[in-house]
Formats: sequence, C-alpha cells, structure tokens
Amino acid sequence: MDSTSKKPKLKFPVMDTADQSIEDWENETVDDRPIRGTRPLSDVYQRCNVVVCEPTNYEEAKTDQNWVTAMNEELFMIEKNKTWELVDRPQNMKLDVKSAFLNGFLQEEIYVEQPEGYVKEGEEDKVYLLKKALYGLKQAPRAWYSRIDEYLRNLGFVKSLSESTLYVKHNGADILIISLYVDDLLVTGNKKCVVEEFKQEMMEIFEMTDLELMTFFLGMEIKQNENEVFICQKKYAREILKKFKLEECKEMSTPMNSKEKLCKEDGTEKVDQAYFRSLIGCLMYLTATRPDILNAVSILSRFMHCASEWHLKAAKRVLRYVKGTCNFGIKFTRSKEFKLFGYSDSDWGGSIDDMKSTSGYCFTLGYGVFSWSWKKQEIVAQSTAEAEFVAATAAVNQALWLRKILIVLNLEQEESTEILVDNQAAITISQNPVFHGKTKHFNIKLFFLREVQKNGVVSLVYCKTEDQVADVFTKPLPVSKFEFFRTKLGVCNS
Repeated sequence: MDSTSKKPKLKFPVMDTADQSIEDWENETVDDRPIRGTRPLSDVYQRCNVVVCEPTNYEEAKTDQNWVTAMNEELFMIEKNKTWELVDRPQNMKLDVKSAFLNGFLQEEIYVEQPEGYVKEGEEDKVYLLKKALYGLKQAPRAWYSRIDEYLRNLGFVKSLSESTLYVKHNGADILIISLYVDDLLVTGNKKCVVEEFKQEMMEIFEMTDLELMTFFLGMEIKQNENEVFICQKKYAREILKKFKLEECKEMSTPMNSKEKLCKEDGTEKVDQAYFRSLIGCLMYLTATRPDILNAVSILSRFMHCASEWHLKAAKRVLRYVKGTCNFGIKFTRSKEFKLFGYSDSDWGGSIDDMKSTSGYCFTLGYGVFSWSWKKQEIVAQSTAEAEFVAATAAVNQALWLRKILIVLNLEQEESTEILVDNQAAITISQNPVFHGKTKHFNIKLFFLREVQKNGVVSLVYCKTEDQVADVFTKPLPVSKFEFFRTKLGVCNS
C-alpha cells in the first residue's frame, strides 16, 4: 500500500523482509486509556514526516500545485475506501496518534478532526469517526497486519515460523513467495502465471498498484538480468556526498586506515554531535548493500555521543572511499547448486576503551553474500581462541536460522553447513569433549557448538587467514587485501 495513494504495491521478486514482525504489532496495546479531546489530523501526518524537503503543514503545501494534487488524491482515496464518516463531536473520546494504513479494520472507536483546508462547509463542528485504520494511528499497523495475515492464510499461504513476514504457498511443483514489508508486498514464484493469478486475487479485495519488475525498493536500486541481480544504492550514496558537501572530495582506496586505532578520549577537540550522528546514520543505511564499509561505520558508531575531530576525520575518510565507489553494490549470479556456507572471524581486544573483541560473519549461496554481521562481543575474551569461539557461535546461530528459512523456500540443505574459521584452536575446542582451565568458563557455548556439529547440521572448517573473507568485518585492512576480500564478498562496480 503506497504512502500517498494507500494502495498495496506488488513488486517482483522478493528482495527484503520486514524489520518488525507481525507478532510485534499483534501484541501491541494502546498507549493509555482514552481521555477527553481529539487530535488534529495534521498531527497525524506531521509525526510521519521524515523527509526534510517535504512541507510540514498545510500552509506550506497549498503553495505547490503538485502537493495540492497529491492531497486531493489522498482525500479521494480515503473517501473511496470508506475510511471514515462525518459525525457529531463526542464529548469523552481521544486517541494518541502515532503511525498506519487504510485497509486494516479497527477494533476501537477513534475520532479525528477534519483535515485543514478540507473542512466540510456548514459542518465545521463535526469530526470523522474512523471505520478503517488511517496513516498516523498507533493501532493501524496491527489492524493492517491482522487483515493481510488472515487474507493470505485464506488463500492457502503458510507463514514461516522463522520469519513472520514471509508467506509461502505450495501447489504441487508450483511455489509462490510473498515478503511483506509494512504496506509493500514483494512477490515471486517459479511460474509467471501463478504470480499473475495472485495479483488478480489481491485486486479483488484491495486497491493496488502493480509496479511490475522491481527496480527500486527502500532506497536500493535493483537491476535484474537473465542470470544475475545487482543491488546498489548509488543514488543514495551521491545524496550523502551532496548533503555533507563532499561531491568533489579526494577519493580513498579503503574506508579506514589499517594502522588507525580509535578511542573515546584521543585528545582532540569535540565536534558537533548532531552533525556527526547524522553522518554516521546515513552511512549505516548505506551498509544495507555495502558490506565493505560495515567495519569502519560500525567502529565509528561507538563514538556518536563523544565524537572528536579525529573521529570526524575518520568518518569523512569513509565518505571519500564512497566517492570513488558510488556505483558499487552486490552482484548475485546464478549458481549450479544452492549450497549455504559462511565465514566467521574475530579480532582480539580491538576496542581500546574496553578491550572487547569484535565478531564478524557472512553467508553466501554461491556468488555474493546475502547475510552479514558485525558486532562487539559482550565479554572480554581472554584469548584469541575464545574470541574466535564466540564469533563462531554467533555465526552458527545465524546458520541455523537461515537453514530453517531455506526449508520453507524449497531449498533445504541436506548436507551440513560449513562455516570457515581461521583459528584451529577454536575448532579443536568445539570438537574436543575434554574441559580444562582455559575453557571451562565458556562451557555453555562449548556444549552448543559440539551438539550442532555432532548432529551434522553445522561444521566448523579451518581456512587460512589469507582466505578468511570475514576478516573485512573485524579490522581495517591494507589496500590489496581489502580489495581482494571486497571482490570475494561480491561487491563490485555496476
């Protein structure tokens, strides 16, 4: 459902999943008990306003004919969907308004003021009683998810137990996959006719916009050819450079100096914290398709509350690297077999401030990684083996989840999933049932890794450090090594 026309979008193929589960909304409760008063409809949309260049109120919007047209279309769709009806103003009703959709049915009585500029003549004292969820209401996501979940289940879809926004329908050899992201539906299947049939079924119930083959989604650009898919954020990357006035900056070959060690108190002057947080926030979203900058951006995110000139200099280096690689993204190519395998790595005591280590892993089904992670460990590892062991445990947990997802998608992994680790001590400890003084303090993880390997689900396999792709997630690297691993990740020019 589009944020302007309130119509669900159909996109092909599935490329992403929702960042908030349906259960999260189903278990949500109202903020507080109803009290006197109503809230202007302008407040509803003002809270949803996330783009600075958009008008913030009706007075600003009415000066632009494009926005007037958009507002008229918005109100037309609301009336067409019978979202509300004009009633006398109640005396003891109020709703705390926050965020939502037009196709969900509400369980509560909710009233809103008539929108500014569209007040009915002669009925100025009346308010709208909502019949369906409206953008800006806290109850709306719950109402929408509840309705779409019920409808998809009635069509024969089964919701994944491992990913609650993933729906799959099997009909003999045919498979149809739906990924639900808030009010966007991404659909793919092994037969075009099955996909088209699903679209028609949906259009019988919902007002919809069919966007055909997906080319753009959440700031990500998708190029699809016969045997490959390329995902990038080059437009977004250029916008970041423009925002921070670095369009003409000198390019860098790596996002971070391999010899640089950052800490909270480095002796340099503090900088504008809001500016620094904005810069890092922009870069963090860019990591959605750029795992090559994940390590640098994640390290810099540690200093968003105490940023110094040195930290800002390091952050601008990342932008200079982005400047030279704006067109880079991840390329996925057709593989002969869909075999899941991953890489797991760790530094040791990489954080100067608390001496904690960093875990990093990535997974692929052929060429191009589709799942990656960087995370500071919660404990202070007492050895490199322990740091690697903790990282491997995190990677194994992710592998188990991915295997469950692949079963639903008819890509069950019959063989054990190999996770490549460049520390033989960590592998040996995970397989050796003998405890000793150096390992007894993390015996729970020991039992876990031994169990999954014993069952043949996952196996830790040794690889040389020079082949450890996940190394790029845990530490800054020299140019040649960085570029080699970047290629291994599937990050390349369009």
